[in-house]
Amino acid sequence: TIDNSSMPVPQTPKCRRSPLYSFAFLVLLLFSVSAPVSGFTVTPGRKKGLRYPFVRASDKCDDNGRCQGQTKLLHRIEKNDNVIGAKTVGKEGPLRALLKECRKCTPVLAATLTIWSLLFAPTDFRRHDQYPFITGTVPTASAAVTAPATTTGEKTGIDPELLSSAMRQRHESSVLDEVWKLVDKYYIDRTFNGQDWNAVRETYVEKDEATTGRTPERSMSLASEMVASLGDKYSRVLDAASYNRIQKYDLIGVGATLMPDADKRIMVGAPPVPGSAAATADLRYGDYIVKVNGVSTEGRTSFDIIDQINENPNMSSLTFTIYREGPDDIKGEGMVRDVTLARTFMEVKNPIDYKITERRGDGTVVGYIKVKEFNALVQKSLMAALSDLELQGANAYVLDLRGNPGGAFQSAVEISSLFLKDRVATYVVDNNDVELPFRTTKDKVIVDVSEPLVIWVDGRSASASEVLAGALKDNCRAVVMGQKSFGKGLIQAVYGLKNGSGLVLTVAKYVTPNGTDIQGTGISPDVEGGVPLSFIPKISEDTSKVDFRGVIANKLDMCTVNS
Repeated sequence: TIDNSSMPVPQTPKCRRSPLYSFAFLVLLLFSVSAPVSGFTVTPGRKKGLRYPFVRASDKCDDNGRCQGQTKLLHRIEKNDNVIGAKTVGKEGPLRALLKECRKCTPVLAATLTIWSLLFAPTDFRRHDQYPFITGTVPTASAAVTAPATTTGEKTGIDPELLSSAMRQRHESSVLDEVWKLVDKYYIDRTFNGQDWNAVRETYVEKDEATTGRTPERSMSLASEMVASLGDKYSRVLDAASYNRIQKYDLIGVGATLMPDADKRIMVGAPPVPGSAAATADLRYGDYIVKVNGVSTEGRTSFDIIDQINENPNMSSLTFTIYREGPDDIKGEGMVRDVTLARTFMEVKNPIDYKITERRGDGTVVGYIKVKEFNALVQKSLMAALSDLELQGANAYVLDLRGNPGGAFQSAVEISSLFLKDRVATYVVDNNDVELPFRTTKDKVIVDVSEPLVIWVDGRSASASEVLAGALKDNCRAVVMGQKSFGKGLIQAVYGLKNGSGLVLTVAKYVTPNGTDIQGTGISPDVEGGVPLSFIPKISEDTSKVDFRGVIANKLDMCTVNS
């Protein structure tokens, strides 16, 4: 909406009265008194040498252009055949106000208006939809022409109810509005840091529209400032380069973000990553995914689809059945097609290091695994590492999560499935305080429950690391050693924006199976200390102080799982 309320009202110069008015000026008088004129300028288009800055519209018009009812004079602009009309909400147009003072105007004014009328006045009064060739642009608020204040005291400007769909799309497609809507719908703190979120939107829209020479960079800066007002250090706006870098946590591997719409249908929730398989195959924001590898997505969540894909982590491609509705399609009459997408995990490093560290005299063979982060390759790599260690005879394990900042939440749940069968790994509490349990997958266990497991954590183990440690600890599957973990129990979702940038937004929090709120609390170790220094190579892998058959066995025996 362009608000001209803060702009000065133009004043008519006082001059000598003249009784002379041209016929054209009288025509303009009829136009001016018929209805108010919109408060922004229009660059008219041309066809056959005629200009049409105005078009007559009315309550009822037949195909021959005969109109009944109250006729209104509208400015019109158009872009790509989408007609946009607007009027002021008052009852007095600017020319009508001008005439109040024009009794004192000189003939020069009349002559000027006569020339204006000959050059620019319409020669036809057919309905506005019969002029698809009229083009123009809407200037920014600072360049707009202000109509005088109305007699009712209402502000002049654009009536939102009269904006066409094209104008609404132009405004709603702005990054500022896009970010605001995502925060409004998904942000975990429904007080928005004690702010009226609707008022925040109006504040930043006004800032954006008041900017001289508006640029995408300025809109991005305002969007970042708006998100920062939430006071959440984890929520932030990403530029395009940063958004592309975060794709290392893409568990699907095709560059597409899947999310449910309002009807819980799985859709492409953001523009695909440029250069990805999804972008190459012309997947678009708003496309619906009706099948994945021939399996219907109806009634399933995006996590269910990730689980399906991860059933075969070595799969090199995916087949999506895409449904797309065109702008002229009736609901249910879109196009359906299959696309096969190659899975790639570009510039993602293997986050797993592993080895047999000890073969003790009591028969204990210790397999040591270092997990550096939870990226798109972590589950596949860990499965391979555990399988190899099993073949080497490992029968006791140390999972080193020290210094691991986290990553993809779903990866932590999937890794729990390698040690636990069909148990709650964590609860996710959303912005409506609804607890959603995430269970480990059946028939994925690689390490038998008879083989002891120890997890090393420290003050830099965070997020997904804490989810994994909490899942295995609360289910009495592992003993946690070291120091208290960081205490980041908030879940951030990553949303791609239409301009290629992204939004990281806190949408939920983790709670361990026993009900521990990780945020600000962390995971307390069962055994404090007893771990080597993490920053010295070789020494950091020293598992000799882990007493598997004594302290660890006793801790596991004494542990009880809360029902």
